[in-house]
Amino acid sequence: MPISTQEWLVLVNPSAGRKPVGIDRVRSALDRAGVVASIATPSSPGAMSTAIFEARGSGVRHIAVVGGDGTANLAANVILSLDWREEPVLGILPAGTGCDLLRTFGLPQKLEEAARHLTTSETYRIDVGRLEGDFGARHFLNVAQAGVGAGAVATAERLRRSWGQARYPLAFLRSLPAFPPALVDLVGVNRRGEKTHHQGQALAVIWANAQFFAGGWNVAPRANLTDGRLDVQIIDTQKRRAPALVPKIIRGVHASDPAVRRYSWSACRLDTKPVWPVEADGDLVGNTPVTVAVLAGALQLKI
Repeated sequence: MPISTQEWLVLVNPSAGRKPVGIDRVRSALDRAGVVASIATPSSPGAMSTAIFEARGSGVRHIAVVGGDGTANLAANVILSLDWREEPVLGILPAGTGCDLLRTFGLPQKLEEAARHLTTSETYRIDVGRLEGDFGARHFLNVAQAGVGAGAVATAERLRRSWGQARYPLAFLRSLPAFPPALVDLVGVNRRGEKTHHQGQALAVIWANAQFFAGGWNVAPRANLTDGRLDVQIIDTQKRRAPALVPKIIRGVHASDPAVRRYSWSACRLDTKPVWPVEADGDLVGNTPVTVAVLAGALQLKI
């Protein structure tokens, strides 16, 4: 395995997880792994965006973030919005409750163990999802949702961080009783340009670029980050039966359930009545209608 001596810019999200990740812990992990790095702790999402922008201007192209899927999402959105003289590489050092994107690669969920991966020269060119709607455009690396799952994200934001990985399941159960099913109108396109039209009642629509979300739920065991397609799932079940579907989703055996319709699409458009919330990598981004597409091989990820 080739060893890289490239210096990294490591940006620490101080609000990731249940308690802040100290810069001393990050420095210690990088030093023990032999990673050459400069470390910064941006005080806000805007400050992290500025740090990446300035890194591009100074010729830095190896950028790692300390945080979870939301932190990686922020970094990727900034990277993809800029023109680079030389294509950048994004590394992720999981903090707090971990990073579901890294689970797809079987990478460590502990910062100290993940830091060792920054010393190799191996990268993985991955697809990136893109959402467009009244909210503008937003990229996602892992999973995006519309419907009750996105409603649960909104509820989870109001729960204490001390709940850790239990926040999302608890938020889902709290959101479910009052969440309105919708008539969904979904037009999808496969890589050959063939269209599929799906119309009917549903509780959620999921677009999975990678396999896991919600702290290890195996929502899309067949998803592939390099095939130019999203694993699209339509969940249509009565609300009283939805909790029984959750254990199947956690184990990744839900695709055969009658409540689940699954497609493999490179693009699609979703309209719903009533309007649904939309989330990307654990962050609310807006509401339906939404157009979704895949940017094939758009980002170099450090593995």
